[in-house]
Amino acid sequence: MPEVDTEKFRLRHFVEKLVQRGECIVHDRPIDLIDIAAVLDGNPNAVWFRAVGPERTELVGNVMGSRRRLAAALETEEAQFPAVLRTRLEHPIAPIEVPSTQAPVHEIVLTHEDADLTALPVHLQHGLDGAPYVSASIDYARDPNTQFTNIGCRRLMLRGRRAAGIDLNAPSDLRALYRGAVAKGERLPIAFAVGSHPADFLAAVATTPAMEELEVIGAVRGVSLPVVKAVTVNINVPADAELVLEGYIDERGLVEPEGPYGEYIGYYGLLKSNPVFHLTAITMRRDVLFETVRVGGARLGFPDTAQRGAAKAEAAIWTVLQQAVRDPVAVCRTASSGGMYNVRVSLRQRVPGEARNAIAAVFGSAGDVKHVFVVDDDIDIFSDEQIDWALATRFQADRDIVVASGFRCVPLDPSLQGSRTGAKAGFDCTKPFGKGDSVEFMVPKPPQLPQREHASLEAALSVGPASFLDLMAALGTRDGRELVREFDRLYAEGRLSRLNDGRYTLNGGG
Repeated sequence: MPEVDTEKFRLRHFVEKLVQRGECIVHDRPIDLIDIAAVLDGNPNAVWFRAVGPERTELVGNVMGSRRRLAAALETEEAQFPAVLRTRLEHPIAPIEVPSTQAPVHEIVLTHEDADLTALPVHLQHGLDGAPYVSASIDYARDPNTQFTNIGCRRLMLRGRRAAGIDLNAPSDLRALYRGAVAKGERLPIAFAVGSHPADFLAAVATTPAMEELEVIGAVRGVSLPVVKAVTVNINVPADAELVLEGYIDERGLVEPEGPYGEYIGYYGLLKSNPVFHLTAITMRRDVLFETVRVGGARLGFPDTAQRGAAKAEAAIWTVLQQAVRDPVAVCRTASSGGMYNVRVSLRQRVPGEARNAIAAVFGSAGDVKHVFVVDDDIDIFSDEQIDWALATRFQADRDIVVASGFRCVPLDPSLQGSRTGAKAGFDCTKPFGKGDSVEFMVPKPPQLPQREHASLEAALSVGPASFLDLMAALGTRDGRELVREFDRLYAEGRLSRLNDGRYTLNGGG
């Protein structure tokens, strides 16, 4: 078989690139597990810990904590990232299976009593968390009906050496697969890759039709994913991952307490009942780099989950907008709203009502959208300052707000206070249709003299109405006070007046 590259998309190599770019801090000093979270919380950089715990293992966190780093994962610039991701998702690429001997993730294989979750550098992330969590895992499970591999992102709360709670409360494909297994009284085989390239995470959260989702990872990477058959379960997993946890979710259903946990919304998720994952094997590279992702915390713009969630949703919303309006320009889901609740859309309005169409389309695009802000294409939707300006100067609450209730929602939102449905609000922060070029909506800019001159003020005004700046050019002056002196004479002669837009005109000449 042809040689397969199992190093290009290795997490360790991507982290090394981040160090070179000044995006990752290397922490060489020994550090206890309890101190990891404080270093990562609110930190805009990725952090590579080189000596964690008594074992002095390696751990990296905050890898996906900025849009710039996600763009780097796709080898593009931040401004081009959304378009590049959307384009790649349109072209699935089949995986390539390699034998175990060629899979770096099988360099070390631990089974039975040797497989121990507590031997891994899994740390307590938030003060009230129920236990340490494996937070940087991508799950792989096989659909028994289609034989497709389903992938997603799930966390695991340690409850023993070979058992962990898994959050399956929210609707998902994996939840549907698990419910099908429980209905038959069967276990659900599953594997979790821990320590994956950011491209794999973007694929895992992408919204796609029913398909072999290993091909989605290939799509986002731009090349085939090398896979290897897991040791104890019949599932293909990434051959180039840092580490894989193999096992099954038992058939008892949602019966075990899981949580609390510091969530992406900036608060704690409460104790819930969830199923239990049982470990049957750990496979990993010899020089494994364990990964953690930050979910909740003090600075909500930096968590990995918010950034990758925003990227996923923006791609899905863009598809919806293309059907709803003629000329969408950009979409942004703010990381500070958990990467989901607040959506900003910029567009070029071709006909009246398109801002409302955009609001309605985004309302229905996802259950977790709460607030939609629509602006004109002159607004940078990634700038809080410009969005605030548009809201302040182009929005009237009694005219430009759209409020509706009774929508499907995400139960984790504490403002729901137990309600099973939620409300949504749309803010039309666009200029009134047809008034985009009017003076009242023109942005003042420093004057630049036009490249034209006339012999006199009268000569300039005889051509037609002119602004003060145009008249400065007419006299070839860079001062302007000469004009005011000329105004005295023309006003006294009754020959000068003003138009409604502020331009000067000779009486009878404009």
